[in-house]
Amino acid sequence: MGTPFLKMHGCGNDFVVFDARRHALPFSPTRIAALSDRRTGIGCDQFITIEPGTEGADAFMRIHNPDGSEAGACGNATRCVVHLVAAETGQQRLAIRTISGLLPATTHPDGSVTVDMGPARLDWTDVPLARPMDTVRLDLARGSVADPAACSMGNPHATFFVPDLAAVPIAQIGPGLEHDPLFPQRANIGFVQVLAPDHLRLRVWERGAGLTRACGSGACAALVNAHRRGLATRRAAVTMDGGTVTIEWRDDGHVLMTGPVATAFTGEVDLETYPP
Repeated sequence: MGTPFLKMHGCGNDFVVFDARRHALPFSPTRIAALSDRRTGIGCDQFITIEPGTEGADAFMRIHNPDGSEAGACGNATRCVVHLVAAETGQQRLAIRTISGLLPATTHPDGSVTVDMGPARLDWTDVPLARPMDTVRLDLARGSVADPAACSMGNPHATFFVPDLAAVPIAQIGPGLEHDPLFPQRANIGFVQVLAPDHLRLRVWERGAGLTRACGSGACAALVNAHRRGLATRRAAVTMDGGTVTIEWRDDGHVLMTGPVATAFTGEVDLETYPP
């Protein structure tokens, strides 16, 4: 018998979603990587498993990158999981737990979802970096880009600000920046062109996934880092290749993300045909 799954996306950031709340599913990093492959598997930017909720959460969301490594945060995937659980329960307000903490969320009549991504963490030990450094301006450069800001949104982010996003060879410089020795846990690398104080244009080289059409936690980091540099207000639209989300960095330090959710298709897969 096949195991059911959903293919979902938020602004083109796509996910394979499995429901493991009733019984555990046999997922190893090797099998996750095989299922995530776009040619020989289902294909996704992140691999999501919904597990039973713990400690007051309506569900636990486990996130894996397509290389099989585990991730701590994914804002676009959180919106998708919230949408599913809200449809089941009829609740407008929910809380999803990840390995990085509890994420409260609210659904809206237009189908969009707001997720409280928690506080932005700004110290060098939070990102984390390999050595003490002011996270507003990192001593890091590659090619034509330099001087990023960094923060953690439950996962590490570095954001470069550039005058012309189209001119940045992200596919060429992204891998080296992701694996730079400054980031002991690797990092998500964002590239931002400020269109206006309340409108940012963003592309992200995601840790373990490469260049994606959208990155929710990356959008949060982009707004936080842009505001810290005096380039943006505390609330802005962040436009990515796959769509636009609204990010607000509240005075209490929490970052709210509001954006759309979509289901591309549902299906079944025989897990035993993939490596254990």
